[in-house]
Amino acid sequence: MRVHLYTGSLGLVRRSGVGQAVAHQRAMLLAAGVEVVTDWRLPADAVHINTVLPDAPLAALRARRRGERVVFYGHSTEQDFRDSFVGSNALAPLFGRWLRFCYNCGDVVLTPTPYAQGILLGYGLRRPVLALSNGVYTAFFAPSAARRAAWRRARGLAEGQKAVVSAGHFMQRKGILEFIALARALPDVRFFWYGYTPPALVPAAVRRAMAAAPANLCFAGFVSQAELRDAYCGADLFCFCSHEETEGIVVLEALACGVPVLLRDIPVYEGWLRSGENVYKARTDADWPALAAAILAGTLPDLTAAGRRVAEARALPRLGAKLCEVYRRLGAAPAA
Repeated sequence: MRVHLYTGSLGLVRRSGVGQAVAHQRAMLLAAGVEVVTDWRLPADAVHINTVLPDAPLAALRARRRGERVVFYGHSTEQDFRDSFVGSNALAPLFGRWLRFCYNCGDVVLTPTPYAQGILLGYGLRRPVLALSNGVYTAFFAPSAARRAAWRRARGLAEGQKAVVSAGHFMQRKGILEFIALARALPDVRFFWYGYTPPALVPAAVRRAMAAAPANLCFAGFVSQAELRDAYCGADLFCFCSHEETEGIVVLEALACGVPVLLRDIPVYEGWLRSGENVYKARTDADWPALAAAILAGTLPDLTAAGRRVAEARALPRLGAKLCEVYRRLGAAPAA
């Protein structure tokens, strides 16, 4: 079987979760013995489309004219577009209509969680909507005492000094304001935020908060997957204050690396991430400092082994077999 991973305009989102999801799809397919191509000159049984940029529906139309099944990935919702970039709230209703148009161009829509599936079903799409995790490289993202020690040395952390890591764009939705407030509340702890957003796209309130961030918080910028993995391994806590997600690849990566995870209690995690079982959750903004301090002090139970099991259940080879089942449901036939 041959699958075309459509890469048009992917360069614009390569540093986002969408870009990482495409890399995961390639790994899933290869693990399942599926041939992966990116060239229109080669016929394919199915075409994956991951963006909602203007070229995406044109690519879907081209694939359908060639008799190829279209798998449209529902990474975005109107809800998670809000509180992101400059002007996103004003544009959100228009963006929602555009999403409906794009997703209806596929034969099936895949989205990472039952929560996201429920949102997209509420859009009244004419196509089936299925939930399939983006997955995680559990062989790559894994606990390592050596990487932990190397990262902590590189960051100048003293013996016993605690470090908290988060990752994402500079967006209010990602919880950056709460992360800055948490760093201010725990001045003896070092905080690191990994990720980058061009300043022109960052809302003024976020820019002001970042400019006034306390000295114990480092904005470490965009880094390679290997550097991010090392940061997970070196951290004493991964804290993800995001208000809205369709899954959260960085959460899976942190769980796979065996770092304690503290999340906002939002609906996307219901049913698979349980507070006190495999992660901890903050229900209100006032909960963050006390929970983070207790995890760092070791006064709450260690949930990292259970968290690692959550990641292993979403290992890419396992998901490759599930993806092939989607193709069978679509009736995709082997390429000539």
